[in-house]
Amino acid sequence: MSDHYETLGVARDATPEEIKKAYRRLARQLHPDVNSGPEAEEEFKNVSAAYDVLSDPAKRAAYDRGGDPFGAGAAGFGQGFSFTDIMDAFFGGGATGERGPRSRQRRGQDALIRVQVDLRDAVFGTEKEISVDTAVGCPTCHGDGAQPGTGTRTCDVCGGRGQVQHVQRSFMGNVMTSRPCTTCQGFGTVISNPCIQCSGEGRVRSRRSLTIRIPAGVDTGTRIQLAGEGEVGAGNGPAGDLYVEIAVANHATFVRRGDDLHATVALPMTAAALGTSITLETLDGEQTLDIEPGTQSGQVTTLRGFGVTHLRGGGRGDLVVHVEVNTPRNLDDEQRALLQQLAVLRGEERPEGRLATHGSGLFGRLRDALSGK
Repeated sequence: MSDHYETLGVARDATPEEIKKAYRRLARQLHPDVNSGPEAEEEFKNVSAAYDVLSDPAKRAAYDRGGDPFGAGAAGFGQGFSFTDIMDAFFGGGATGERGPRSRQRRGQDALIRVQVDLRDAVFGTEKEISVDTAVGCPTCHGDGAQPGTGTRTCDVCGGRGQVQHVQRSFMGNVMTSRPCTTCQGFGTVISNPCIQCSGEGRVRSRRSLTIRIPAGVDTGTRIQLAGEGEVGAGNGPAGDLYVEIAVANHATFVRRGDDLHATVALPMTAAALGTSITLETLDGEQTLDIEPGTQSGQVTTLRGFGVTHLRGGGRGDLVVHVEVNTPRNLDDEQRALLQQLAVLRGEERPEGRLATHGSGLFGRLRDALSGK
């Protein structure tokens, strides 16, 4: 029987990774599906047998001591090879699942919370303290999952490999497959005394406080990503991300449309007819608004740069002021007489109503405003 190290073309102190690479290279060349020659088939059997021994630490140790890891007459392809390793050779590894013991650490899940802010904070930005109820590393076992002072032990069934091998007969001989060990769930170790606080999971739920920065210009539905502030993974694994979804509360005065703010100011008929200046309380403080003589209901006046800060890029939107002219009610005799005198002076004692054409009047202005003109 040829030397297994020579068969694979590796040194006797080769690492498991070097042995695996050598096997994959030879398997691609000699597999019966690729090379149908009789010599290649025999070589493939020898390569498979060599790898079956050298890839198993226990079998390799027995072979190095001069023993027979399979017992008498075990050499050769028909006595057993790893079907998983064949698949690895052709598909680059992982064809039938994870190899070797898996880590108890897993990345945590992302978390999502919703935070409400008022319009002023959405316009100018702010900092806000929030409470987050997520999983954190267990302070008792520090993520080990075992009660302090006990630790873990090597699984008696799989010997720490995390997998157990099963031999099945096929037309190619005895096919050896690997499956996760059901005793240790593939970890290779067993927690005999789980941590009382986390029940062996390595993490517990806890409420903590965070101060987050709300950038200027956010709107309802905007999400802010905080890397590494989500759920800590099992076994105290890396934390996921925390997403903060913004909801902007309605304002009593202003309505937001994109980055513009809209407001309505009510004026008495006389002020609209004669013109005036009024003081508006904006989010930036008091501002003076000039009303031109003859202003009609539905007309708008724009204060540039008094809207919402652009979330991306500099500058701000506008504050669009809609004028609503109020018709006086409950006139006394003197007021009624004065209005009647005005109507006579303007020739409006008996006005004739007429339909406004498109593009003029209140309805035209409303249509243009809704269509963005």
